[in-house]
Amino acid sequence: MSAGVDLSQFYETFFDEADELLADMEQTLLNVDVDNPDIDQLNAIFRAAHSIKGGAGTFGCFGLLTTTTHILENLLDAIRQGELTLRKDMIDIFLEAKDVLTEQVAAYRNSQEPDQQAYERICAQLRELALEHKNDAPAGGQPEAAPAAPVAAASAPASDSSLPFLVRIQRIQPKDAEALLVEMGLLGEVLHHQTQADSLSIWLNTTCSADDLEAVCCFVVNDDQVSISREQPPGAQAAMADASAEAAQTPADSQAAQQQQTAPAQHASSAVEQAPAAQPADSPAAPAKPAANAGANAAAKPKESGTLRVGVEKVDQIINLVGELVITQAMLVQTASTLDPVEHDRLLNGIEQLERNARDLQESVMSIRMMPMDYVFSRFPRVVRENASKMGKQIRLTTRGQATELDKSLIERIIDPLTHLVRNSLDHGIETPEKRVAAGKSPEGHMTLSAQHAGGQIIIEVTDDGAGLNRERILKKAMQQGFPVSESTPDDELWQLIFAPGFSTAEKVTDISGRGV
Repeated sequence: MSAGVDLSQFYETFFDEADELLADMEQTLLNVDVDNPDIDQLNAIFRAAHSIKGGAGTFGCFGLLTTTTHILENLLDAIRQGELTLRKDMIDIFLEAKDVLTEQVAAYRNSQEPDQQAYERICAQLRELALEHKNDAPAGGQPEAAPAAPVAAASAPASDSSLPFLVRIQRIQPKDAEALLVEMGLLGEVLHHQTQADSLSIWLNTTCSADDLEAVCCFVVNDDQVSISREQPPGAQAAMADASAEAAQTPADSQAAQQQQTAPAQHASSAVEQAPAAQPADSPAAPAKPAANAGANAAAKPKESGTLRVGVEKVDQIINLVGELVITQAMLVQTASTLDPVEHDRLLNGIEQLERNARDLQESVMSIRMMPMDYVFSRFPRVVRENASKMGKQIRLTTRGQATELDKSLIERIIDPLTHLVRNSLDHGIETPEKRVAAGKSPEGHMTLSAQHAGGQIIIEVTDDGAGLNRERILKKAMQQGFPVSESTPDDELWQLIFAPGFSTAEKVTDISGRGV
């Protein structure tokens, strides 16, 4: 993209962050109350789409992703502003948009072009909602109220939106400062810049938004190092004040003109304080004190998550090296057992300390591969919601023990069998509302996913308040398939047959269950 920074080196970071944002978006969409949506949830969904759009737009080569998120972002913004009422069918479309975006990210990650048909389909659905929003807007409404004229308009800027951006980066390395200066130059006109020992300030005229500028910066530095505001370059305020003072002078008012010339800084400051009365609603306020504004921006930024993305192969390499270290340490312990404790006291103490450190290091490294069960559980609210709707059932899902940790290799292997258990519970276990009401139950079924430690094991359970297992049907099916069972077979033995390959009591195979997998 430029001689300063090759942004392709940040693709993988963007893809990882996009995947996380899309996962968070899905969870929030599933949890939002359509009838009484929480504004924080609506803002979170909007920010996810906005962040992905900003990141994709920064690179300039992920066109379908940028366009899709842009259309989605506009709709979400209308909903959070109260201009469009959220409905259940909108949630369905937004969830489908999330799936398309996930596929687009995966395609770009693999250096492929995303599915054009899926892109056109979801964009058409989103545009239809946008058209609905446009048609719902009152025709020939009242014109927007003109902004109040600022006091001392002769010397005040028209509005803060006319001021250039001031991009401040703290704790920056010289090579990164040079690279970012080049990048800012590609995004607009650099009016002025100041470089100090470990900071960089850039005054920039650009059509980009503050979020876009921050996104570019955050591919080189951390977000807590960046603050963005609108401010005139050094010397511009004084020049503006001098010019207005010159224009205001008259022979009859030389004393007032002299007073104005002696206090240009005060005059300019007063003008800036009056300017916000004329600024657009979504433009940031101009700071009277840049240093204080930078501190406020830093305080307003969210804290870092405290996580670091590391490739699995690197973690495995560290685990292997720690294993070699433990073996070497054990050899040293065995060799040292033949030494005289009195003569080699310091050496033996050091080996004992090494043994403790190696053991602690091994435990710490092994914990790096541990992942919370929420990684698995988080995908099932969507599964339950969509399948329940398809089957005409009302099902509420509860998860417990999401923080219970399991090794990454195991947690990935249990996803498929757990998915089959959940789908069977949805299809065979929980009844339709009519059958539940006839049986004296609530029309809404309840499913629970739980995980807990028990000794050296982890117990994962799928439970529901449905009809339960039908002994007669299972026994009949088992006899038909030649299993060694009879009327006297205990329940515990009979129940185990539901896990046998190919065994199913379903009357017909559906796209949800019935194949005995």
